[in-house]
Amino acid sequence: MSEPLPRRPVRAAFTWLLAIVALAAIILSVVKLEEGRAGVQISELAIGTTPATLYRKGTTDGPLVIVAHGFAGSRQLMQAYSLTLAQSGYTVLAFDFEGHGRNPVPMSGNVDSIEGTTALLVAETRRVIAAGRQMTDPLRGVALLGHSMATDVIIRAALEEAAVGTPVRGVVAISMFSVAITATQPPALLAISGAWEGALRAAALDALHQVDPDAGEGETADAGGVVRRAVAAPSVEHVGVLYSATALRETRAWLDRVFDFQGTGPILQPGGWILLLLAGVVALLKPLTRLLPSRRAALAGISAGRFWLAVLVPAIAVPLVCTALYVRFLPVLVADYLMVHLAAYGVLQLLLLRVWRLGRPGFSWAGMLLLVVWGIAVFGLAMDRYVASYVPNIGRLAVMAALAVGTVPFMVADSILTESGEGRGWQRIVARVGLLASIAAAAMLDPERLMFLFIILPVLLLFFLVQGLMGRWVGQRSGPVTAGIGLGVCLAWALAVSFPQFQAG
Repeated sequence: MSEPLPRRPVRAAFTWLLAIVALAAIILSVVKLEEGRAGVQISELAIGTTPATLYRKGTTDGPLVIVAHGFAGSRQLMQAYSLTLAQSGYTVLAFDFEGHGRNPVPMSGNVDSIEGTTALLVAETRRVIAAGRQMTDPLRGVALLGHSMATDVIIRAALEEAAVGTPVRGVVAISMFSVAITATQPPALLAISGAWEGALRAAALDALHQVDPDAGEGETADAGGVVRRAVAAPSVEHVGVLYSATALRETRAWLDRVFDFQGTGPILQPGGWILLLLAGVVALLKPLTRLLPSRRAALAGISAGRFWLAVLVPAIAVPLVCTALYVRFLPVLVADYLMVHLAAYGVLQLLLLRVWRLGRPGFSWAGMLLLVVWGIAVFGLAMDRYVASYVPNIGRLAVMAALAVGTVPFMVADSILTESGEGRGWQRIVARVGLLASIAAAAMLDPERLMFLFIILPVLLLFFLVQGLMGRWVGQRSGPVTAGIGLGVCLAWALAVSFPQFQAG
């Protein structure tokens, strides 16, 4: 039945209004984000095989700060620090660790041994330090800044630099944990934690108390030439601390102290503008879907009993079977297991739903291509410039193709099960919770090999909230198979570009 005539002008007006608001949000946020880059020379370069970015304000040759990201991160994730420091007159050199971002060399070595993967990352960091020293005035010295995993790496690199007579001037460790810290090394250490990072705040205080047992957060301990400070950035967690104004101010003030330098310039706060940009990109797809030809066909309803069967059986059976049969075959951590898990989950759901009895769901090439292009090229372009690496190197393309073997059938089954978003809200929640619970169960069944699956859970949750919404809009117009295939391709891309490449050995 066609839509009632009185509703069509209202819907058309809302569509135009949403498009205008979304475009305004995109334009405003891009202008504000680009302001943070204004006046900064940003140069892409390679240090051996390590991709790096050099940030300088004009012809300024300020003190050198090496910036290192955390696990599953990239240079882009550290841009709030890199650009704030560059705008303040520092020379900043940020890089992608092996296995991360654009780096073509996978991580390797034994991840459970300091002499394994960690030692290789420390060596890579020291190569970047050496290259950075050649780009700047060596008399000014160098400081190291790192987040999460990188805090242990940069602290060990600082210790090794000191051992060969080329000590660094200071270390800024964000979300820090490292057993390499002693009462005297590194001699100038700022530890910043998010207020919601309880265990890491305790680790920062432990490092502070090695110098002054009575010092607390927000205080600086100075004894025998060893200077330490621990700070908690309010109302943020492990990722939010990378955009915290408090953390950025503390970082610049600390570096000004260790370099005897006076940094001037704005403290950039791109977090809100990034959220506005991504919201605008997502929202703009909604009116664009109205241009698609309607290919949605009515499907037979899914009974409550069959819905619960399709949720619970895969959630229980798939982790039990797949962990027992798991054999590693892809060069990205746990990507091979995830591909098998998602493929088994999706195929089992399709069988339990008896999709051959539901009728012809309809399919639209235009709808699928719109979703893929928007989710990868448009949304991905915004992500890659302002948030995190979203453009794969050659080595990740094969991983992406392999992942699609699992992501496509899973997302098709999910779209049919939730009726492309036309189903009730609780059904969408239950269906996604079932998947997340099954992946968590797999990690608990085989923690030695699959512990990194826990890190994938928030990635999947964000995917469902953001790209899942875009898929829902396309599915409402073009049917669940269209949305499922498009979302499957987008999910394979997102997983392939975000998780580290690793080669055992």
